[in-house]
Amino acid sequence: MLNVDLHCHSTVSDGALAPAAVAARAKAGGVDVWALTDHDEIGGISEARDAARGLGMHYVTGVEISVTWAAHTIHIVGLNFDEKNEDLAGGLHQTRSGRERRAHEMAAQLAEVGVPDAFEGALRYVGNPDLISRTHFARFMVETGVCKDIQDVFSNYLTEGKPGYVPHRWAKLQDAVKWIRGAGGIAVVAHPGRYNLSDLEQDVFLAEFKRAGGTGVEVVTGSHTPEEFDIYARVARRHGLLASRGSDFHAPGESQTELGSLPPLPPNLMPVWHDWRV
Repeated sequence: MLNVDLHCHSTVSDGALAPAAVAARAKAGGVDVWALTDHDEIGGISEARDAARGLGMHYVTGVEISVTWAAHTIHIVGLNFDEKNEDLAGGLHQTRSGRERRAHEMAAQLAEVGVPDAFEGALRYVGNPDLISRTHFARFMVETGVCKDIQDVFSNYLTEGKPGYVPHRWAKLQDAVKWIRGAGGIAVVAHPGRYNLSDLEQDVFLAEFKRAGGTGVEVVTGSHTPEEFDIYARVARRHGLLASRGSDFHAPGESQTELGSLPPLPPNLMPVWHDWRV
């Protein structure tokens, strides 16, 4: 059985390791088929591909695109696309814009509750200044002792209703799926258990996603509990969606799940890689 990991991050977005180091960690974890899926950025693909091939892994192009749907931020993973596609590259550039302004607003809110110099602190963790994110702020807050760990940060800061949360208007769902499909790839809903959608909202969202051309959903992911593996397996079957698997690895000692360590997909699902030559 193939060990497939189709969701992880590097320093090109909000991961802590360079793409080649993530590839090495995936190989050490027993991964056979691997995709690097940095947020709104494909700049790490060349390094990731070269490293993966050198290690004997099958590499798949990947990206995780932030979209705004009905006031929710939802992530769409694109897989197995042509990274040279101009519409995809242009759409990702547009999606990244505005992050620095948002980061300054986040830092201002944190300063008001006694966390000074957060923007400058977060920058120390940024590999790509265009992609400064909440994760970079969270690492700064752990380093300086404001919170004990990343989970503690997101329990008390940087999420809706908490200090440091600043919403951002991301790409439209239809546009993100169009960019991925136009580049020859497939679109997958990332970690659906994270979005706090009601059952009705989820059904409406997935119907729109399918109408736009989306075909997959992450079922087994480091962002889901074991119980959610079964829940989203049923969702995939009910909506006729392909199933994906990925650790959502960001950093050693920080991520809940190591690359390659997830259980297999539940039975009676069609994996997103069913027709790939691997």
